[in-house]
Amino acid sequence: MSLSHPKIDAFREQILNAAKNKTPLSIEGGGTKSWYGNPNSYTKLDTRSYSGILEYQPEELVITACAGTPLKEIEAALKEKNQALAFEPPHFGENATFGGAIAAGLAGPGRITVGNFRDFVLGARILDGKGQDLSFGGKVMKNVAGYDVSRLLPGSLGTLALLLEASVKVLPKPAATATLRCQISQANALRVLNEWAGQPLPLSASCWIGSSKGGDGELTFRLAGAAAAVKAAIPLMSSLVNATELNSEIAENFWNELREQKLSTFINLGANQTLYRLALPAACGPINIDGADEEIILEWHGQQRWVKAPSDEAHFKMIKALASAHGGHATRFRQGADVDPTYQRFTLLSEQAHSKALEAVQERLRSAFDPAGVFATKRLP
Repeated sequence: MSLSHPKIDAFREQILNAAKNKTPLSIEGGGTKSWYGNPNSYTKLDTRSYSGILEYQPEELVITACAGTPLKEIEAALKEKNQALAFEPPHFGENATFGGAIAAGLAGPGRITVGNFRDFVLGARILDGKGQDLSFGGKVMKNVAGYDVSRLLPGSLGTLALLLEASVKVLPKPAATATLRCQISQANALRVLNEWAGQPLPLSASCWIGSSKGGDGELTFRLAGAAAAVKAAIPLMSSLVNATELNSEIAENFWNELREQKLSTFINLGANQTLYRLALPAACGPINIDGADEEIILEWHGQQRWVKAPSDEAHFKMIKALASAHGGHATRFRQGADVDPTYQRFTLLSEQAHSKALEAVQERLRSAFDPAGVFATKRLP
């Protein structure tokens, strides 16, 4: 049985009042990702009052913390033991919380190698829309019988339940890292990255920045793993693409700025532009988008692509169709200052033929966890 806590009791009262009055609650931590997802003006449920690391077992590679815990506090505790959240969740601000990172479900450069946030969640404690205190999963791997509910929470944007606590798997920091950079065309970059990904090489992250119109761009790739493996890979891989190794400080700064979207391509967003995120299969080659800015960014060996283009519905429809034709999908990730905030941000399940069946599952889950619509903010469609 879960232990009671004054803050949890206050959350429960707020949820029950919302259910009674049929007024949804918008869950929020530090607010660093309040721009992400469809907007709403509902009453906020602030998770920051329930904060703290509850248990950290470095030898078991597991940390358990309250949803309102600052993300930087968790990362600092892990750093002391030479461990980390391997999927590198972006903060997007100093006040990012553990619960907010889980709700957003976003991952940084390391996601292509280690997996997504969802893959690391072992257990969770929640309050559902009926105020019930429920726990799922646990604090070790392979302990779940039946449907693993705790892994529904990453990426749910607070539309399913109130996350109170979570246990996540952490990993030791790699013994060695190295970052290399070269000039190469987009097509060749995609080709070599896919070749390398299929080989026993310590390739942990990649980023290509350049023109969508052709010509060479800048490919930066990171090696991480055993010292011997990284040392052996550096001359082999650099000779294939004429790459040079970056200073460790410069390299760390680059990967941090990529994760936090502080590179110029991300920052210089026009007032009527949108930063579109395209998720595409590994085999997808270069694609051109009419009306888009010339400079684009490719991450995750090309499986995540960032494109700036006009925000109007016609462009979004065209970009979604293009991504779908290549077996992927697209979302409006960031909006310019003058963009209508009511624009749909995500590709709907109904627009993806292979995902239509998920709509019924999604509705059943929401009905089971939140029958009164307490968390029905439409932030996630």
